Amino acid sequence: MRKMSRRDFIKLGATAGLGAVLLKSTKSALAYLPEFPASDLLGRTFHSTDVKAKPNPDSQTVEQLYEDSVVEWQREVIGDAPSLYSTNRKWVETPKGYIPSISLQPVRSQLNIPLTELPTANEGKGMWAEVTVPYVDLYLANPPAKAPLLEEWTTPRFYYSQIFWVDDIRMNDQGAAEYHVIERHGSYGDTFWADARAFRPITAEEVSPIRPEITDKSIVVDLNHQTVSCFEGQTEVRFCRVSTGAKYDMYGNVVDNWSTPVGDYHVVNRKYLSIHMAGGSAAAGYELFGVCWTCIFATPGVAFHSTFWHNNYGEPMSHGCVNMTPEDSKFLYRWTMPEAPYDPGKVEVQGYSGTAVKVREG
Repeated sequence: MRKMSRRDFIKLGATAGLGAVLLKSTKSALAYLPEFPASDLLGRTFHSTDVKAKPNPDSQTVEQLYEDSVVEWQREVIGDAPSLYSTNRKWVETPKGYIPSISLQPVRSQLNIPLTELPTANEGKGMWAEVTVPYVDLYLANPPAKAPLLEEWTTPRFYYSQIFWVDDIRMNDQGAAEYHVIERHGSYGDTFWADARAFRPITAEEVSPIRPEITDKSIVVDLNHQTVSCFEGQTEVRFCRVSTGAKYDMYGNVVDNWSTPVGDYHVVNRKYLSIHMAGGSAAAGYELFGVCWTCIFATPGVAFHSTFWHNNYGEPMSHGCVNMTPEDSKFLYRWTMPEAPYDPGKVEVQGYSGTAVKVREG
């Protein structure tokens, strides 16, 4: 993903018919958008983790990192599996040592030039925008908080690769631009203000359908190998590693109700460019803001979707959905039928007219 240039923004405004005006400068950095390491590729920790002297869980700990620490991602190496619960042997080399790749979200830090006027949408003005920094802190625009997850967050944050709808712009007391950010689908009703530099506008062209003239499309999910294959006729056009329904919870207990449903009768019939997801019980539930590139193919909402909360593809990790990288899930969203318009960024159809999905155990 590249940083959007000044020329790109002018082109975006012209496409929207608005001639969008650019800010001459962001007068001062916002206090809640920190300075991230100056490196092309970075890693954000999902939780507290140890930096090891060697790519081995038993080697010396050289540093302890807290959740949402951001480190320079130098390269991936093969070491020893970090625990009894994972077979993933990939480690990330950082300037200070090694971290299991399953503990890091691959991220970048790319600041964007804020707009001063939004493109025209179906209802007023607005645009989809993607987070292009490791994380951005938020101000709740309409307190009190409504989503249960917000009661647990000391500082609400959105993370790299998440996508939201922007429907307003303001200048804060520091003279810097903020976007008013909302979830258009599945939201409890919370809205936020956030540093505009953290968000890259997404154009309609970027999410346009891929080869819509080809109707003979199908998807095969291989649970044994944790892979997805996309076919046009008999030709495989995309292959990737994924994470399907987990067999065990975080305590090692068997959980049969998290399995991805096996069968050759599934079909993509609902798609959301970004949606708020929640489910499960109070003890073993989940809630996630801005789950993007979501393609639902089975009851009761089992979907292919992007993942920003783990990096353990190839291992069963989900509550039944098929977790994918942002790049792979974006392809699937654009490639599958039915087509979803840019605004409102969703499509819902009845019956079995969408792309066929086969979930197999071997």
